[in-house]
Amino acid sequence: MGLDQPLPMQYVDWLVGVVQGDWGMSLRTNNNVFSDIVARLPATLELTVVTLFCAVLLAIPFGVVAGTNKDRWQDHLSRITALFGVSMPRFWVAIVLQIVFVVSLGLLPLSGRLSDGVAPPPAVTGLYLVDCLIAGQFGTFLDAATHLLLPTVALGLATLAQVMRLIRSDMIDEQRKDYVLAARAYGLPNTLIEYKYMLQNAFTSSLTVVGLAFGFLLGNAFLVEIVFAWPGMARYGVQAILYQDFNAIVGVTIVVGIGFVTANFVVDLLYGYLDPRVRLEEG
Repeated sequence: MGLDQPLPMQYVDWLVGVVQGDWGMSLRTNNNVFSDIVARLPATLELTVVTLFCAVLLAIPFGVVAGTNKDRWQDHLSRITALFGVSMPRFWVAIVLQIVFVVSLGLLPLSGRLSDGVAPPPAVTGLYLVDCLIAGQFGTFLDAATHLLLPTVALGLATLAQVMRLIRSDMIDEQRKDYVLAARAYGLPNTLIEYKYMLQNAFTSSLTVVGLAFGFLLGNAFLVEIVFAWPGMARYGVQAILYQDFNAIVGVTIVVGIGFVTANFVVDLLYGYLDPRVRLEEG
């Protein structure tokens, strides 16, 4: 294991191994940690991406409506929703959703990515929704989507609240600017002004939160994966902690760190697209 080498040499050997995919052996599964994570990462990645997409997709109209109706009932409703979303623990929300929609109403499945007896689609990306569309298995796609619904709500409620309130605050600031007053003086429809001009400027600052939210969701998905028995990387990380599996813990931490860095890099690129003022000049 190289423990007889000086610490700097041990660190260099470890870095070389990380780049080559040698992340050490898991004490629990007796497999290469890299192989374990690669097998489980698509499940967590699918849950995280779908959660972030749905949270932003809902936060945009809710934030716009709240910001353009300041101190009215729409704004008060968004404030209550945001307070609930931020303050309620994810695992508690997950359990409540299971009690209501699974035990009481029987509308949605309890756990897992697919129902018993449903074969997974041919593996292409590891993301069941994408692989089902590629294979044309729409029945399996619907089953996978219903299994994603409750975990997505439980995991994304806080992100929805944060992005919604930030958009609401920025929309209020944008309403006072001259270009909005000029557009309204020209008689442009309010919907066009709000969703094309104001939202583009207001959403710029929200991108930072969205980038951080991706890494945050990736690292905190274990709160939901444990409740829903979701076979993802986050659940693997929790089991590694319980078994004191050091190599697996480090491997999961590396992947979460890469997720943070990648998401923020993408956000920096999107800044220039949304706001030409921050684009780098040629040369």
